[in-house]
Amino acid sequence: MGLLPHLVIIFTLINLLIFHGFSEVIYEGGYTVTTVFDGNKLKINPYSVASRPGFHDLLLLDSSNSVFYTLSLPLSQESLVKRFSGNGPNGEQKYTDGDASSAMFNKPRSFAMDFKGNVYVADRSNHVIRKISPSGVSTIAGSSTKPGRVDGPGKDATFSPDFELCFVPEMCALLIMDHGNKLIRQINLKQEDCVHSRAGSVGSTTIWVAALAFSCVVGLLVGFAVRPYIIRTTGSVQTPQQQQVMDVLPNESGETNFDALLRHQKRTC
Repeated sequence: MGLLPHLVIIFTLINLLIFHGFSEVIYEGGYTVTTVFDGNKLKINPYSVASRPGFHDLLLLDSSNSVFYTLSLPLSQESLVKRFSGNGPNGEQKYTDGDASSAMFNKPRSFAMDFKGNVYVADRSNHVIRKISPSGVSTIAGSSTKPGRVDGPGKDATFSPDFELCFVPEMCALLIMDHGNKLIRQINLKQEDCVHSRAGSVGSTTIWVAALAFSCVVGLLVGFAVRPYIIRTTGSVQTPQQQQVMDVLPNESGETNFDALLRHQKRTC
């Protein structure tokens, strides 16, 4: 009988070694956690946050109160907080489109933004996808009357009560992770809302090409303008001060070095 307790202890130690003894936690140094926003003071419950394209601020979603806020950068306890959209849970109606300040959502948990700064909201409890743009809030897909898994035009499509959004610029589309239906679904967006990131590179290239062409034209005009004055000096005896115009003398092909340079300039342009 005295051996049994010892066996129990031995088996317990073996189990601890098997399930816990071989695990290892490796901490990588150089990282520090700092609180940069305290929602308790403003009664804001941060659920999700993202930077806004083209704006020097962040967009914060308070899912509990169904309100979006903007936070000025750099982010700190002194950041300027402004209500962006949503009127909070202060009424029975939790689904209202229209002006961004008076629109109402029903505990959204996910949002995505395109290159123009339009915000697409997964309004899960309303089973719809909403869009916040400079003109206000509108519904682009889904039905608030019932959940479902129907594809088709936005007004006919239905979603489960559990879905979130992701903007994919390469596709110019929203992807919907419809968790309740175990589906990935897609909504194609308007092309003008997906080209903002390319516009900068195209504009820079255009300016660079225009500047190069302008420099070529100026170079040609200056070359033609000064050519008669340089050629006149070739008829006199060369002096040390005139050695700088030796390039206008004909080479073996009968072409002056200046003409060759001018021809090269034309070819480069």
